[in-house]
Amino acid sequence: MPKSKPIKILAIETSCDETAAAVIEKTDSDLEIISNVVTSQIEIHKKYGGVFPEHASRAHVEKIIPVVEEALGNIDPDIIAVTIGPGLIGSLLVGINFAKTLAFAQKKLIIGVNHWLGHIYSNWAEKPYPIFPALILIVSGGHTGLVLMESPNDIEPLGETLDDAAGEAFDKVAKLLNLSYPGGPAISKAAKKGNPKTYNFPRSMLDQKNYNFSFSGLKTAILYETKKLQKMSLKNKADFAASFQQAVIDILIGKTIQAAYEFKPKSICLCGGVSANKELREQMKKAVAKLPWKTSYHVPPIKLSTDNAAMIGIAAAYYLDDATTHDKISADSNLKL
Repeated sequence: MPKSKPIKILAIETSCDETAAAVIEKTDSDLEIISNVVTSQIEIHKKYGGVFPEHASRAHVEKIIPVVEEALGNIDPDIIAVTIGPGLIGSLLVGINFAKTLAFAQKKLIIGVNHWLGHIYSNWAEKPYPIFPALILIVSGGHTGLVLMESPNDIEPLGETLDDAAGEAFDKVAKLLNLSYPGGPAISKAAKKGNPKTYNFPRSMLDQKNYNFSFSGLKTAILYETKKLQKMSLKNKADFAASFQQAVIDILIGKTIQAAYEFKPKSICLCGGVSANKELREQMKKAVAKLPWKTSYHVPPIKLSTDNAAMIGIAAAYYLDDATTHDKISADSNLKL
């Protein structure tokens, strides 16, 4: 049977504070990341201790053309994929409107991709790929949840955060401790010099028979403890950071392993911006290795853990069979947030 022509996908991601574009090449048997360009806005938002939505959308407007041009080079894409949510409305609209305009002008097929789905498919960026059924923990600044994948297009949500996402909690606690933004890397750095057993912070919902998460109580517990100190030393900050980080890790791993015993997956995957945390990666690997049945462990490379467009292109590649004609998804379709 003759091989079909490789398909090149231009992917665009502007859901929060990274302007990103990538080109993915799909063949009959494989995927390849041709380019992956990400421009961060950390310096813009650092003084606010979090993402300032209006500034984020303005920065996307300024950066999207040069970022896409750099990703494309001389490549003429066959398909355009773009993040359509969830995320900051203003930021999303920049990417969506750019993608729709480009697709309409060049008569290209356009595919809208859920940001969660992008993080999930970042686990398919490198071989060996996860084996189905796969249990996947998505943990980032805006999302925390567990899903079960029986096949590439059969994804069942098991649970999600009821309040703060884990990454959001990292940012808020870093602000409480007067650490830099973004909170994840700042707390991880401070925690290296701290004792994770100094404070026994709550591991919310670990005793409940569901797969939902909650981090607001943990954040509040830290607030109360910091108020007990007249002055916070560097050692205090390190101990707070280490104790908080370990509490989050215990919650994330505890819920994941709880779900693993119920569903017996052949693969367990970790993804999202918080998956860049070294302690989380290593402790999850150890927890998976202790399961009494053979289960592979997967986590994307660091550069594909945080928001990027390559993951959006990979997700789109797996959905091409559901969107192969302009009748299904076209350049002038109404992509809703």
